[in-house]
Order: sequence, then C-alpha cells, then structure tokens
Amino acid sequence: MEKNLIVDSGLRGVTVASTRISHVDGDAGKLIYRGFLVGDLAGSATYEETVHLLLFEHLPDKIELADFKKRLSTHRRVSDELIKILELFPTDAQAMDVLQAATALMGAYDPDIRGVAKEDFLNMGLRLIAGMPTVVAAWHRIRSGRKPVPPDPDLDHGANFLYMLNGEIPAVDEARFFDVALLLHAEHSFNASTFSARQVASTRAHMYASISAAVGSLSGELHGGANVRVMEMLLEIASVDAVEAYVEKVLDQGKRIMGLGHAVYRVDDPRAHILAPMALEMGKRTGQPQWYEISKVLEEKGKAAFKARKNADIYVNVDFYSASLYYAMGIPVDLFTPVFAMARVAGWAAHVIEERFAGAAEKPMLYRPESQYVGNYCGPEECSYIPIDER
Repeated sequence: MEKNLIVDSGLRGVTVASTRISHVDGDAGKLIYRGFLVGDLAGSATYEETVHLLLFEHLPDKIELADFKKRLSTHRRVSDELIKILELFPTDAQAMDVLQAATALMGAYDPDIRGVAKEDFLNMGLRLIAGMPTVVAAWHRIRSGRKPVPPDPDLDHGANFLYMLNGEIPAVDEARFFDVALLLHAEHSFNASTFSARQVASTRAHMYASISAAVGSLSGELHGGANVRVMEMLLEIASVDAVEAYVEKVLDQGKRIMGLGHAVYRVDDPRAHILAPMALEMGKRTGQPQWYEISKVLEEKGKAAFKARKNADIYVNVDFYSASLYYAMGIPVDLFTPVFAMARVAGWAAHVIEERFAGAAEKPMLYRPESQYVGNYCGPEECSYIPIDER
C-alpha cells in the first residue's frame, strides 16, 4: 500500500531534472528567475527584459533590449493563412483549444521548423512569444464578428495585446499593470505544463510540438484554468455580504475555494501580493472595485474557516487576484487562461531549449518513467484468452 501511495503521488517531491532557469522556495515564499527575486523584477523590469533574462541568461543592457524588442516586433504579425484558419473555427470553440491548435499550426509557417541548432530553437521560441498574443487577440475579435487589429510596432508587448484585443491604446498605468502580470506568470519551474513541454522536447520534437503540449496541459482547471474558476466564483458570490455563507456552503460540500492552496507554496504565493494592489487600483479606476473587495474578504474568511475546520493553514495563490485584475481590464473570462499561456510561453521556450541543449552537447536523456502494474479484472496474473464464440 505504501508503495502505491508513492507512485500515485503525482511526482510530488520527485526530482526529475536539474535547471538553471528558476527556483520556487515554497517554504519561504520565494520565486526566483535566474537568480533574481520575482518581486524585484516586477518592481523595476519589463516583460521583455524578463523574457531576455529567461532565454539568454542575463538581463539586457539598453542596446540589447532595443534589439530584442525589435526582434519581437518583427515576429508579432502572424501569417494571413493562419488568420484565415482561425476564421474556420466555430465561434463557440473553447479558447484554449483554438490556441493549442494555432500553436501547432504556427510551426507550419516557421522557416526554422526543421532546424536542430540552438539558434533555430531560439528563433522558434521568439516567434511563439511574439505571435501568441496576436493569435489570442485575433481569435477573440473574429468570434465577436470583428476584424483582427494588426500589431502596432511602437507599442510594447503587453500594451500591444490590449490594443489588438480592444482596438484602443491602453492607458500607461493599465499597460504597466498588465506587463507586470505577464512578468509574474512568465515562469514557475517544473509545473505540469512546463514538465509537459520538457517531456515532449526530450524526444527531440521541435519547439512548436513541445509548446502545444504545454498549452494543452495548462488548459486544465487544476492548472491554468484555475483563474477562470476564480472569476466564476466571484461572479457567483456577487457581493461582500454573501462571502461568509458561500465559504460555509463550499466547505460543507467538501469542495475547494478556488485560488486558495498551492502544490508547492506553504505560505502565500509572492505573486499574489504584487497582483492584489493592482487589482484594487484597476477596480477603482473602472468603477468595479467589488471584485477585489469580494476577493479580499473571501481570502480572510476562507483562511479562517479552513483553520477552524482542518486545524491547518491555507494560502492564497497567483490565480486569486489575477482574476479580478484581468476582469477589471475588460479581458473576457475565457481568455484568462490563454493570457496565462502567452505569458508562460517565455518560460516554456527557455525550458525546451535547456532540455534540448544542456551545455555544448544535446541532452541525451529521454523521459521514460516507470509505472507499477497492479493487475486487471483477471487478477494479478495474465488472462487466458477465450475465443469470442465462447465468451
């Protein structure tokens, strides 16, 4: 029985590879990107600087950053053929399904798709990082009966997405808030989607195959889809006065309060404390502060009720306040997870490159975990084949 518990633990606590990209210290509540605390980056850096750090292992100087932003701008426009394909999807298709399909299709238009050098993979990663926001925004406009808005070469990464989504250049503060949110979601070590990307990359598949697998993994409600569930929860609660009754009802039913709890952190997720004041400010600015206010009271009541019932602490995670922030920005709820993906693609690309190119030589190891066979309806031994006429 103990052995079954170990193998069925979702690889919790099992080290599967080494990395130089990021580190999550769950006990201390620290998230580190290549040696830098994420809070320090969020306070001063941009998403583009952070992507450069993740891909090239150092923060860029002014010249490097200008060149890097120019490269991203060059790759931001996707092919007209891909836009035509997006027009063929049903307008009620799930956004993450469309994004996963489009991610794989982007590879068909990449001139480096058959390349096996590290530079080829860097180029593919940059095209995905630059093009994925264009795809998400274009799909939303297409399903809404509007024409896609082409990217603006004068706008930064986050501002460009909001512009392509809404057709209006965002306010400076709003663009900065969104840029910080992308930065905070850019990387998080060996979570489910990153492990999916690395596992596919270990077979020596190309970048697009690896990233499309990661998108599929992120779509689940226990991973990237959790931010959608958080907003649906807030909309269901609807007012601060209804929070306490909601908490009691959910816990009585043995269900989870979405946004509370994490697989790694044993304290509050450090990203949540950065997102919360931005969610408050955006809520005030747009005349809908109630979503932040409900979140804040829900955090307090949920933690207290969990402590009283379980005699244990539970902590807030990144999804809890990103939901109300995105909602105040006017981002459709079902695009929350695609937004997560277009931020995290930077980390995925860095991991694919690390998995494929460890030092000067290619990493030779193919992921091939073991399983414990526990039998079937015949019992622990082999079954005896019975001809179909005798069954």
